[in-house]
Amino acid sequence: MSLRFLVVFTFLALIRPSSLAAQKELAQSPRILSAKTVYFDNQTGSDAVGKNALVQLKKWRRFQIVPDRKQADLIFLLSADPYRGGNIIMSGGQTGGIDSRGHIQEDPVPNYNKQSRTRYAYLTVIDATTGDNLWSEEHVWGGLLTGFNSVGNRLIRDLEKQTKK
Repeated sequence: MSLRFLVVFTFLALIRPSSLAAQKELAQSPRILSAKTVYFDNQTGSDAVGKNALVQLKKWRRFQIVPDRKQADLIFLLSADPYRGGNIIMSGGQTGGIDSRGHIQEDPVPNYNKQSRTRYAYLTVIDATTGDNLWSEEHVWGGLLTGFNSVGNRLIRDLEKQTKK
């Protein structure tokens, strides 16, 4: 049993660095690097997590935080679910998604439970004009050792580190 765990753990450790490398490339997007203003949208359901993330974003002092998404170059979406452009349930009960251009795509089989893994938070950087996902990162929500409400703070710091490289 412990040998299986070791093999699985080693396999997962080898996979994770490649996905981090891909995220680092995305954080170097010219649209992120040239942006001046951001709108911060906390949809985690936790005011403390959103407040801590906003404090970290202000400490970074890289972007001007604006109160209206129409004035922003980027939208920083902090959520408990991954960003997909939008999920919908149509009047007939069929589920689907809506992309950034407003096109609706129905799911082949209705799926009423489109939720993320529990105890994860997601920070997504969205182009305010096009709705494109420019960068996204997930992090375990936290606990006794890492801080129960520190996940937003950590995600902002991850973005800051990746844009500096």
